[in-house]
Amino acid sequence: MSDPTRSSSTATALPISGSASSLEHGPYRAEIAGVGATLRALTYEGRDLVVPFEADEVRPLYRGALLAPWPNRVVDGRYDDDGVERQLPVTEVERGHALHGLVQWDEWTVEHHTPDRVVLATRVAPSDGYPYRLDLRAEYRLDDEGLHTTVLAVNVGAGRAPYGVAPHPYLSAGDGRVDDWTLVLPADSYLEVTDDRLVPLGVHGVSERDGFDFRDGSTIGDLFVDHAFTDLAVSAAGVAEARVTTVDGTGVRMSWGRELPWVQVHTGDRPEPENDRRGLAVEPMTCPPDAFTSGIDLVRLAPGESHEASWTISAIG
Repeated sequence: MSDPTRSSSTATALPISGSASSLEHGPYRAEIAGVGATLRALTYEGRDLVVPFEADEVRPLYRGALLAPWPNRVVDGRYDDDGVERQLPVTEVERGHALHGLVQWDEWTVEHHTPDRVVLATRVAPSDGYPYRLDLRAEYRLDDEGLHTTVLAVNVGAGRAPYGVAPHPYLSAGDGRVDDWTLVLPADSYLEVTDDRLVPLGVHGVSERDGFDFRDGSTIGDLFVDHAFTDLAVSAAGVAEARVTTVDGTGVRMSWGRELPWVQVHTGDRPEPENDRRGLAVEPMTCPPDAFTSGIDLVRLAPGESHEASWTISAIG
């Protein structure tokens, strides 16, 4: 007779980062982890395009996670929801905010997996701070142009759900660290925030702050950035693009559509030497920080309504 208290097989144990889905197409390889539907690794001809982490490791620093139903911060975790004050769990304890949504630690379910494509899904359950039910579906797909990600959200419950989404990759241009790389970002404006808690203060032109004008490309050097940028120049096809390159011209490109009019950029400053300025966080967002409070570019999903956002990461050189 079997012992019900004993695990059936250690061979079936998941790694710490959850189910593992490997993708490949030509020179590209990607690893998608089930916890947070996370982009755990992406390489081109063996070169890292994002800062990776190990499968049997708790994901550090939100590296590669999907952020929903809000990206960035809700200040103090409080917001007015059509006349009702809501309180979200405070998850950024040192600054006192609700950070990066509700699904970044969910174990997403793999619905479909082929050699170059995987689809994962999760559901946001109603709670005191967010009394809405959303179905989320994330597709990762590799082709000659790189890794394409699409996130679809559907309100399958009652009420008009406030919603936002973003990815959280730390881009890697190649050798060296953030200080050595050049960033091209066609943004005319940035969101000023307080130094201590990163609370939004207002939008300003990038030329009003030293070092924040990346429209024609600029070496990052020792500049600290943890700010949202907007008023993005887009192509005729409605696509914005950020490029991060090394001195020899190799690097990584990230592009996204008009549904993501903001992008958070963070130089990854950390006290741990192994993590400090190792990659540049580039996070295209549907809305700015604290959009649940300000309402700026906030999506409201009525019952049955859906929202889709997409972005692509590809190699340069």
